[in-house]
Amino acid sequence: MSIHQELQRKARWLPRSVGRSAVVRFARFVDRFPRRSSLQKNGLSIEEYLLPGRGQARVRVIAPSQPSAVPRPAVLWIHGGGYVIGRAALDDHIAMNFARKLNVVVVAADYRLAPEHPYPIPLQDCYAAYQWLHSEAGRLGLDVEQVVVAGQSAGGGLAAALVQLLHDRQDPQPVLQLLVYPMLDDRTCLRSLEQRDFRLWDQKSNRFGWRSYLGHEPGTNAVETYAVPARRGDLRGLPMTWIGVGTCDLFHDECVDYGRRLRASGVPTELCVVEGAFHGFELVVPEAGVSQGFVEAQVAAMRKVLCAPPQQTGSC
Repeated sequence: MSIHQELQRKARWLPRSVGRSAVVRFARFVDRFPRRSSLQKNGLSIEEYLLPGRGQARVRVIAPSQPSAVPRPAVLWIHGGGYVIGRAALDDHIAMNFARKLNVVVVAADYRLAPEHPYPIPLQDCYAAYQWLHSEAGRLGLDVEQVVVAGQSAGGGLAAALVQLLHDRQDPQPVLQLLVYPMLDDRTCLRSLEQRDFRLWDQKSNRFGWRSYLGHEPGTNAVETYAVPARRGDLRGLPMTWIGVGTCDLFHDECVDYGRRLRASGVPTELCVVEGAFHGFELVVPEAGVSQGFVEAQVAAMRKVLCAPPQQTGSC
């Protein structure tokens, strides 16, 4: 397992694990303080709304400031952080990029975190954000027939679980689920992968994240419906899917397996596997060509369904 040449220099200085209690406490302490954003809005507006009846769960809405004669498509974005850290504002650069390039409104879910708020609370917060997006569509100028559910890492796992929940409840369906190296399967914690040279998220991080989210040890049979997306047996009827992951990512095998199972179930699925890429590589080394290509692949996948009829896709 060799790290991509464009990523090697920074990879040397990255920790293998960030999902530990001490790191989580530090990250949350830092997140308590407001930060002066260096991002330029450049024709975008950012607003926050508290979700009714969901504690401190919020949504952060990033939208083009220019009025539109027709309703805009929407992207529900769910941030990562192993279910234990992170907040929507930290992904503003991602949301802004999508809003600019696709002329969409991004609704970023700021769900409550484990272990204080284990499953099903984070998923319920994301479901509430999806419902809020639909209920506020008229005021926000959204086309509810053109909604993408997207997420990164643990947010990708929540996005996959949310899509399953929406399907079973026969709620309005998204046109695409976009899963960026999603955290899908707690059973990965049982595999012997310590010999691999991961970055940022290794087996110790994974056990900590899943244990915090599930409220018990990962890999057991005591898993509730929708808690672990990869545990679902019947994947038929789910929306078109894009999954992206690197070969040096702990989640590589579970992501590839989920993508293949979706295809076998008749779900149009694009599986984008990046050779030599580790977890979060495009965030750590955004200037690399391989990182920019990965982000552009996400934009292209959304552009296909938001600007053209859905079609069967293959590999990127």
